[in-house]
Amino acid sequence: MDTETKRTSAEMVAAAKQQVENLGPEQVAAELRDGDPLLVDVREPEERAASGVIPGAVHAPRGMLEFYADPASPYHRPELSPERRVILHCAAGGRSALAAVTLAQLGYTNVAHLDGGIRAWAEHGLPVEGLPGEDRGA
Repeated sequence: MDTETKRTSAEMVAAAKQQVENLGPEQVAAELRDGDPLLVDVREPEERAASGVIPGAVHAPRGMLEFYADPASPYHRPELSPERRVILHCAAGGRSALAAVTLAQLGYTNVAHLDGGIRAWAEHGLPVEGLPGEDRGA
């Protein structure tokens, strides 16, 4: 790789955020309330277990997203459609911004991400399910 093209992960995330629609928690909550976007959680399973999930979010770990999202892939998940509004989220907004760029490269035309991730979502007092210690009706 040419050293002039080398970038840090922070630079890559910053560049991705310049290319995608960045939404705040209240904007995502409004879209979920008023529309029918697909909310996709790209975090790893252990992160979801440790910090809970946004109700209704579909899990597609970052490492499998391209395969789940590509209609030509044998791993394609039908809820992921290039024509559908898709909002991605992770823990803090870095991976979801990178993932949004990836979906755009796959032909998704209506993609955004939750800037600040589930952390910002929870800090705004929005609902999170499955938190450790929560009574799960056992």
